[in-house]
Amino acid sequence: MTWSREITVPFAPETLASGIQHQGFLSRCWYRRIVDAWDPGDGRVLLHFGAVDHRATVWVDDVLVVRHEGGYTPFCCDITTFMRAGQPVTLTVCADDDPLDLAKPRGKQDWLREPHSIWYPRTTGIWQSVWMERVRRTWLDRIRWTPSLVAWDLHLECWFAGELAEVMHLDVAVRSGDRLLAMDRYRVTGDELSRRIAFSDPGIDDSRNDLLWSPEAPHLLDVTLELSTAQGEVLDRVTSYTALREVALSADRFVLNGRPYYLRLVLDQGYWPDSGATAPSDDALRQDVELAKAMGFNGVRKHQKIEDPRYLYWADRLGLLVWEEMPSAYRFTSTSVERLTREWLEVLARDRSHPCIVAWVPFNESWGVPNLPDNPSHRHYVQSLYHLTRTLDPHRPVIGNDGWESSATDLIGIHDYDADPERLRTRYHSDDVVPRLFRKERPGGRVLVLEGHVHLDHPIVLSEFGGITYSSEPRTWGYSRCDTAAALQARYTDLLQAVHDSRIFAGFCYTQFADTYQEANGLLLADRTPKFPLADMHCATRGRPDR
Repeated sequence: MTWSREITVPFAPETLASGIQHQGFLSRCWYRRIVDAWDPGDGRVLLHFGAVDHRATVWVDDVLVVRHEGGYTPFCCDITTFMRAGQPVTLTVCADDDPLDLAKPRGKQDWLREPHSIWYPRTTGIWQSVWMERVRRTWLDRIRWTPSLVAWDLHLECWFAGELAEVMHLDVAVRSGDRLLAMDRYRVTGDELSRRIAFSDPGIDDSRNDLLWSPEAPHLLDVTLELSTAQGEVLDRVTSYTALREVALSADRFVLNGRPYYLRLVLDQGYWPDSGATAPSDDALRQDVELAKAMGFNGVRKHQKIEDPRYLYWADRLGLLVWEEMPSAYRFTSTSVERLTREWLEVLARDRSHPCIVAWVPFNESWGVPNLPDNPSHRHYVQSLYHLTRTLDPHRPVIGNDGWESSATDLIGIHDYDADPERLRTRYHSDDVVPRLFRKERPGGRVLVLEGHVHLDHPIVLSEFGGITYSSEPRTWGYSRCDTAAALQARYTDLLQAVHDSRIFAGFCYTQFADTYQEANGLLLADRTPKFPLADMHCATRGRPDR
């Protein structure tokens, strides 16, 4: 094989940032890199991949070390054996990604040669970070946090890897700033551990609130975990964080930390002009979180993308709610069911500990299940993923199929791109309209709920609306258009006021955060420049002071 071109990883070859900017279809990418050997000592060397789309095969010095399928989730392999020789090693990666395959999770990646409508350029191969890690001979492989405000405690789950001694100890310290909340020692006798860390409940709200996480006060708890032998030798030391945060539903309201909380979300596609689905830098991820808050939103719906974990880190640290949504496959086959289910389980395993994530969305607008009302297999698929998600994480609401045709859900999402504020105000003005809404209205041309499958007292979120395009670029697309920045501001303000006037919504999600390729209906340009002043945007987004 001739290696004639260089690529900047982790940017996909379709992007300018990669140095390739390939136009057209790519079905396979090969990567090779020679790296210096790391001395593992008495430990191990691990090779990590954040995400490779879609099927990755990895060799070290021509020896197969790992295969992974799924373009949005991480994997790693142990390459210690190759490092012990002390010589440079050759890493080779083959990424297979059929651009025409609609039976794999692909989200907004277009199957046509040129992006059209609401679909974008493809992301082939490596698109998240690749790194090596040196670990000790025994290490803390994975942890998971689950907070409870009822018990006022944290559930800690740990998994250990490597050479496991018969008896080990895990010391855990939890701090809030300089204040030590807990310091516990646990005896470890296997490859996993599950314990609850109880705190002294201050009782009154003022003292409790000092420890709770919310977008307005994103209070994180710092954690140190130290694994040692019975003789006191430290095997591994990990720093982490978590939060005391609880989400629930009460009748027709979304509840955060025991209080009704109105959702002001913005739909975020997670693309950048020169780097596609990969953020150009960590600062860019932080900036997107800061901009969403400056625009008046308290959360985002990450649409058809499993975002880089660093975005979730900044959402945790700065305070921004996240709805996490599985990228869709567009065909219903046994292969697509197996692929999506397997990858969704990996998504849940990767992200369950993030306090910012407050909802899971396995399906969007019946994509991949186009005959939900009439095909029992399609309904069973949605229902099974809803129940599987609830089984693995009973602490967050699950929106089985966002937009319409709800058959298994904790919260009803409605997509309605009507551009007339008065029609929206009439359609959703009060609780009295709900029975008629579910029986008669079809905002997206589809029935909102499937009869007999959803209770009418579920919270309702207008989870897509707006989509107003203002752009000087040719051949742009949107759900409606205006000609000036002033007109966009007026239309946005009027539309948001109509939504705020409705009494039936537990929140909303506006389309969208930023222009994305030809879909120019963002409140920001693709380079994140606001289309009208952020202060005015914030005022319109926030709306009524009682919410």
